[in-house]
Amino acid sequence: QNPDVDARSILSLSLRNLSQKLREGALSPEAVLYTYMEKNSSLETTSFLLTGKWLPCVTLDSRAPACILYRAPLSLVELLEYRGHDSTAGLVQWLDQPAAEDSVIIQVFKKLGAIPFVKTNVPQSMMNYDCSNPTYGQTVNLLNPKKTPGGSSGGEGALIGGGGSVLGIGTDIGGSIRIPSSFCGICGLKPTGNRISVVGLATCTPGLKSLTFTAGPMAKDVDSLAFCMKALLCQDMFDLDPRVSPIPFKDEVCRPLGGGWYIESKQRIQLTVSVIGHLLPWKEFLPCVSMQLVHFPPPRMGYCLFELILKGVSADGGLTLLRNFKGDFMDPSLKTQLFPYMIPRALRSILSFILKPVTRWPRLAEGLYGVLCKNRSVGELWEHHHEVEIYCKNFISEWKKLNLDVLLCPCLTPAFTIGYPGKLIAAASYTALYNLLDFPAGIVPVTTVTQRDEEELKGHRGYFNDMLDSTLREAVEGGVGLPVSVQCVALPWQDELCLRFMREVEVLATQKPA
Repeated sequence: QNPDVDARSILSLSLRNLSQKLREGALSPEAVLYTYMEKNSSLETTSFLLTGKWLPCVTLDSRAPACILYRAPLSLVELLEYRGHDSTAGLVQWLDQPAAEDSVIIQVFKKLGAIPFVKTNVPQSMMNYDCSNPTYGQTVNLLNPKKTPGGSSGGEGALIGGGGSVLGIGTDIGGSIRIPSSFCGICGLKPTGNRISVVGLATCTPGLKSLTFTAGPMAKDVDSLAFCMKALLCQDMFDLDPRVSPIPFKDEVCRPLGGGWYIESKQRIQLTVSVIGHLLPWKEFLPCVSMQLVHFPPPRMGYCLFELILKGVSADGGLTLLRNFKGDFMDPSLKTQLFPYMIPRALRSILSFILKPVTRWPRLAEGLYGVLCKNRSVGELWEHHHEVEIYCKNFISEWKKLNLDVLLCPCLTPAFTIGYPGKLIAAASYTALYNLLDFPAGIVPVTTVTQRDEEELKGHRGYFNDMLDSTLREAVEGGVGLPVSVQCVALPWQDELCLRFMREVEVLATQKPA
């Protein structure tokens, strides 16, 4: 108990301001830590955000006040290995296997003086954007308990959105930082691959190379993300993991930006009206106050989704992922998503052939036929990697032709009803595209779903008026008041430029477009 501490004031501080007050002695480390622990306890009683006991904060007592993150509390996605604690990815068979040492990113944070004090919940296997597993239960969205906080860093999104952490570290292989940030109304950054070390992060899909796996910060505001990145990109990280590019954080460039925008592609799932209606005005608003925007639709998105993203993830027919479930319980949220992998291989191609003439299921048939009908040979996998390289080259070429620096585009939003992400895994293509390309991408909340949006949702049919479109409508129903976010993107290694653009959007979001 801290009767003399103004908990509300502490919880309202950004990471930069909190760290400054801790270094200057204006706030005691104990008061700050206990305030956040108490807030965590109040949130956990109904939301299942956390994954066990508090981390051993006492080990950091000797840190000098000169450290940039001196005694700043930090929450961690469950996947990050912390010495003496489990990293289970929600799998029962991974319980009681405590890490022998800290992951590199935790070692760096400790050197910076931060206090990792709690781990947060994840979906089982981390390959889903709901947040449920048999070990720690179903995490709910604190803005609406019928909705998911997203995943895979869903516990982080919910905890930060609920005020229980000033800074969290999540992971992202297809949107796992950005989707929870979008669903919970916070900010999050997926950095360029190899900008932050991933040594000491457990994974259920070792060997997957088609989508870049990264770690990145999540916080209430963009400035906290930038402050975290500037602290992390230091010599300690470069020494601990020589595979990380030794590029310190660069101060933002002050030149005018050239920007692009797109809303959606008719080759994938159509976004709901709450996204389209609120994002469209930004293409008129930004040129008036910030930068010139040109239309830049991603090339060949149908090909990118089915031939590059899904084929890359499923190159082994799901064998590596399913191996994690042998002798384990499978969470109900995963059963629809993983069911095709469990169909006998010979039956998959027959089933997809039968489904093709069924007008409401053409994309389901395409997915089964193009992704799951067989395992890829080594030669086919090499050819697939070559196709990804060509697509990335062409994407960047089109980007350069328009002299773009940054891109404003949608993220999956608003939050889905619990249980629906596994039925709509293809909808993650709005974020997975930038794991394929390995571009830095971040999320900024800009508005909320209105009652008018909810009424207009009733007429949503999508481009195909098929099972996926109707399922999407069901998933976002009942979302009045939930956050609507945008995604900001830059070229590889331009993470600082991405953050600058995110900050401009964040500021402009307070001046609502007409």
